[in-house]
Amino acid sequence: MKFPRLVIAGTHSGVGKTTVTLALLAALKARGHRVQAFKVGPDYIDPGHHTAVTGRPSRNLDGWMLGPSVNREIFSRTSADADVSIIEGMMGLFDGSSPTSEVGSTAELAKQLEAPVLLVIDGSAMARSAAAMASGYVRFDPNLRVAGVLFNRVGGEGHYRLLKEAVEAETNLAVVGYLKPDPALTIGDRHLGLRTAIEQGAGDLYEKLGKAAAETVDLDLVEALARMAGELDPLPAPPPSSGRAGVGVRIAVAYDPAFCFYYPDNLDLLEAEGAELVRFSPLRDRVLPEVDLVYLGGGYPELHGAVLAENEAMRSAIRAFALGGGPIYAECGGMMYLTQAIRDFDGRAYEMVGLFPAEAVMRKPGLTLGYREVKIVQPCLLGSPGTKVRGHEFHYSSLVPRAALEYACAVSDARGHTRPPDGLFRGNTVALYAHLHFGSQPGLARALVASARERRAQGASGQGGAR
Repeated sequence: MKFPRLVIAGTHSGVGKTTVTLALLAALKARGHRVQAFKVGPDYIDPGHHTAVTGRPSRNLDGWMLGPSVNREIFSRTSADADVSIIEGMMGLFDGSSPTSEVGSTAELAKQLEAPVLLVIDGSAMARSAAAMASGYVRFDPNLRVAGVLFNRVGGEGHYRLLKEAVEAETNLAVVGYLKPDPALTIGDRHLGLRTAIEQGAGDLYEKLGKAAAETVDLDLVEALARMAGELDPLPAPPPSSGRAGVGVRIAVAYDPAFCFYYPDNLDLLEAEGAELVRFSPLRDRVLPEVDLVYLGGGYPELHGAVLAENEAMRSAIRAFALGGGPIYAECGGMMYLTQAIRDFDGRAYEMVGLFPAEAVMRKPGLTLGYREVKIVQPCLLGSPGTKVRGHEFHYSSLVPRAALEYACAVSDARGHTRPPDGLFRGNTVALYAHLHFGSQPGLARALVASARERRAQGASGQGGAR
């Protein structure tokens, strides 16, 4: 199958890949195309914006967390009915989890998908030097197809002509156009990156970005580059889960401005195991839905501490669910919500659910960032000891214990170095700082649904309460 596809890569972080990607997604959709978006790496925020533009869930692809076969399976499955796929890279084109290899980089992913690369260059303060930069990226890895260049932050048509002429004189790259700097077409950011799409709302920013691209970018040429991708044999679909035959279960998924960081494939894998997903809001809802398991994803609970604290009814409902034996799986922001309190950057403390005797304290500087391999060492709802899952950690908070904490998992980073333990657990609740991608270990989704199914079989009778 052809799978027209194009990787949008940058020379470095901050060059404007997300702006360019959103502009192209919006412009191609305005042309009547079904556009499927992807994001290289573990980021949640950019895919949320992709999804808001295209109306289709944007998927993460990651060389270190998932590997080539899973990446190919996700790509072929979710882009099969798309007219074109746009894959936003991470950091610079060759940046990944190692300084000496391509592992985890956009370049590695582009080669796994046999996809041409459109290189984004910040042209705001250069002319002929752009040719040196472009030619260097083309020649660095002969096995990678860098097919075109798009300049960002270009002052006008005259400046663009200088850049275009310089690059075309020294390379065979297709120069597809440029975008002008425009503060009105930027998304605000904060400590973890861009503001989320759920906060952005249904404004006209994406439409304006698409119109800007249509004015200064040769979209026909962009589509032609995407069609340069060779045929890609779709991988066979994974075998149906054995869990489908069991009794159906309901999983509550927290989703609101405080909790909105989820990998769509995690949710798909839970559904493939026979679960029905029910969204709820810890910010707004007063009652927990009738469910068999609660999934608290990451997000920005520290920005909504006062509202979360004021919603005592929901905090009490989640605590009662856990203490009655109900299984809860929480990641990062969800884990923070389950502690006794969140203390924000200004030192204000807000009371939370209180399952774990600790306070989650925001600190700047205090960034924890990196890939993680999590190994289960204590039997818990995630599975049996020895099970390994890959994920990513990205937060400014740290736990300040008020009493002894128990952990279910040992942790190492991408280089195999030991990290502090993770996976707070109490009864049927497990909460990690790491965001795990279930695609790296499908048995995790199976184990979670099995815990929910066991809860359902008990008739939600409160058997097996917390320790």
